[in-house]
Amino acid sequence: MQLRARGLLPSIVGKVQKNSHHPWSRGLSSAELSLVTRQMATLLGSGLTMEQSLNALIEEAEKPMTREVLSGVKAEVTAGSSLALGLGAYEKSFPDFYRALVHGGEESGALPTVLEHLADYLDARQALRQKTSLALLYPALVAVVAVMIVTGLLVYVVPQVVQVFQQSRQSLPLLTRALIGLSDFLRSAWPYLLVMIFGMAAAAHMALRRPQTRRRWHVLLLRLPWLGSLLRGVDTSRFASTLAILVGGGVPLLSALTSGARVMTNVVMKEAVERAIERVRQGASLARALGETRAFPPLLVHLVASGETSGKLERMLERAARLETQALERRLAVFLTLIEPVMILVMGGVVLMIVLAILLPIIEINQLVR
Repeated sequence: MQLRARGLLPSIVGKVQKNSHHPWSRGLSSAELSLVTRQMATLLGSGLTMEQSLNALIEEAEKPMTREVLSGVKAEVTAGSSLALGLGAYEKSFPDFYRALVHGGEESGALPTVLEHLADYLDARQALRQKTSLALLYPALVAVVAVMIVTGLLVYVVPQVVQVFQQSRQSLPLLTRALIGLSDFLRSAWPYLLVMIFGMAAAAHMALRRPQTRRRWHVLLLRLPWLGSLLRGVDTSRFASTLAILVGGGVPLLSALTSGARVMTNVVMKEAVERAIERVRQGASLARALGETRAFPPLLVHLVASGETSGKLERMLERAARLETQALERRLAVFLTLIEPVMILVMGGVVLMIVLAILLPIIEINQLVR
C-alpha cells in the first residue's frame, strides 16, 4: 500500500535476510544497553518518531556491534513490528525484563518515561554488579592460585618426596598413606575426572531445561539459609522496580503485574506473581494478593498497602526496591567480609595436612635412629 501510494511498483520480490547476531556474539554490554536506553528516551521524549530515533542512535553508535543490533531493530520496526517485538530478535542484547518493560511502555503510550526509568534502573544495577565483581576478584584469584598450588603439590611434589619413604620397609602413618593414595588417584584419574565434571555439567544443564526439574531446583535454592534470602531479595527488588516504572508510566496494574511476572528469574516467585494477578483480577488489593502468596518479604507487602491507601503506589514501590537493593548490598558486604578469612583458614588447613603427612615419617625415622 505504501509503495502504491508513492507510485512505485516492485520489480523483484525476495525474502528479507534478518540482520541477526552470530551464534558466538555476546550482544550489547550493560553499559552500552544503558546508554542506548537513555539516548532513546531522550530522542522519543523530544518528539522524534521511532524510526528517526533509531536512525540517530545508529549514527551515534561507535561500535559495529551496536550499529548492527540497532539496524536490525530498525528493520523489524520498519516492517511493522512493535519495538518490543523488534528487540525480541536480539535476545542476547535485550533480556526478557527489558522487553517486558518496553512492551508495557508501548501499551500505555508512555514509552519515553518508561525508558528513562529503565535507564536509571540499569545504571543502578550495573553499579551494584561492578562493586560486587571488584570485591569478588581478590577472593577468586586467591582461590584459583591456592587450588593450583595444592594440585601441584599433590601431583608433582608429594610423589617425589614420599618416594624415599616407600622404598623403606617402615610402616607409614595413616595420614601419609592417605596423601599418597590421593596423589596416585589424581595422577591416574585426572582425565576421567575432567570428563565426569563436564558430563555432570551437561546433564545438569539438560535437566534444568525441564520445567519440573527447574522448579524443584528453584524451590531448593529458596530454602537454603543464606542464598535463599539473597535470591528472594534479587527478584523482589527487580519486581518492585518493574512495577514502579510501569505504574509511573501509566500502565494499568494488571498489565504491569503481567510484565513483572516476566522479569522474575525464579520459577516459584514467578508463580507467586501469577497467583497474585488472579487475585487482583478477582477484586483483591495488590497488597493482600502479594501477602497471600507468602513469597515476598513483609516489607514489600506493607509498603504496597501504604501506597494503595495513600494513592502513592509508585513512590512506595520505588522505596521498596531501594530498600531491597540496600539489603542486598549489606548481605554481599557481610559475605565478602567473611569469605576471605574462611578461604585463608581452609587453604592453610590443607597445606598443614600436606606438610604433616610429609614430616611425620621423618620424625619417626629420627626417633628410630636415636
